[in-house]
Amino acid sequence: MSESPPRAEQLLRQLEWRSLRRLDGLLQGDYRTLLRGNGLDLADLREYQYGDDVRRIDWNATARLDQPQVRDDLEERELTAWFVVDLSASVRFGSGGASKRDRAIEACGLLARLLIRRGNRVGAIAGEVGAQRVLPAGTGRRHVLTLLEHLARAGDATPITPAESGKLTDLAGLLRAAQGVARRRALIVVVSDFISVPGWDDALARLAMRHDMLALRVIDPFERELPEIGLVPMRDAETGERLLVDTSDPALRARHAALAAAAEESLREAFARAGVDAVEIACDEDPVDALADYLRLRQLHARLRSGAAVPAGGTHALPVA
Repeated sequence: MSESPPRAEQLLRQLEWRSLRRLDGLLQGDYRTLLRGNGLDLADLREYQYGDDVRRIDWNATARLDQPQVRDDLEERELTAWFVVDLSASVRFGSGGASKRDRAIEACGLLARLLIRRGNRVGAIAGEVGAQRVLPAGTGRRHVLTLLEHLARAGDATPITPAESGKLTDLAGLLRAAQGVARRRALIVVVSDFISVPGWDDALARLAMRHDMLALRVIDPFERELPEIGLVPMRDAETGERLLVDTSDPALRARHAALAAAAEESLREAFARAGVDAVEIACDEDPVDALADYLRLRQLHARLRSGAAVPAGGTHALPVA
C-alpha cells in the first residue's frame, strides 16, 4: 500500500493532538451516546415512553397488547458508519481562513477516527450526484488517512460553479445514492450546507427510516449576517450569477438577515420531521466544540430518560432535532 499524502497525515495528526482525546473522554462509559445503532436480536419488549424512537415500536406486539410496545434490541458490538459528504460548489465558500469544505473534512476525520478507535468500520460517499465517489467501509488509522484523501480528491474534482457542470446541487440524489450503498442498517452522517434544489428533506426522511442519522451542517457567518464593508462583488456559488452588493445599505442587510432566519427555521423543521439530530459547524469555530456540545446534550438526554441526577451547569444549546 502506498503512503498517504502528507496533507492527510498532517491533518489527522492535528486532529488527534488537539481534539480526539477531548471527544473520546466524553464517550467513556457511555459509548451509545453517539452511536445509537440497534442489534437485530430482540432482548425485551416494554411499553412506549415519551422520547422513545418511534422506529423501535414493534407493531405486531402493539396490536396484540393494544398498547404501544418498544423493542429493546441487543447492542451491536460493531457498527458501520457512512459519511455522505456534499462537496458541491457552495461548500467551497469561506469568508475567513477556513471554508465550509475545510470544516466538513475536519469533522469527518474527527468522527471517523473516534469510531475506528472502538473497532467500527467507516466508509464515505462524496461529491455530487452522478459524479459521487464511494470509499468502501474499512477500519484502522490508515483507513482514516485514505478517507481524508478521498474527500480532498472528491472536492478537487467538483466544478467551481454549477455552470461548469450544467446543473445545480441535488442533495436528494446524493442521499438516494447513499441508500443504494448502505445496504445494511448503519450510522449515516450527512455533511452538507444543505443549499440544494428542493426535495432533499423527503430523501433524508426515507433514509432515516432505515438507518440512524446525524446531520452535520457547515455554515459561514456571512450566510447569516452581511458585514458592513461597502460595495462588494459577489458570485452565487450555485447559479454562477455575479452581482455588485452594497453591504452598507441597512435595508439590504435586514432583508438578508430575515431570509437567513427563515431558511434556518425551514431547516430545523425538516430535520425534526425526519427525526434527525443536527449539529451546526461554523467556519470560524473549531468543529470539536460543536461535536463536544452535541455529545454532552446526548448524555443529558440519556440521564433525563433514565431518571438519573443531572449535573448542574447544563450545556450549550445546539440545533438538535
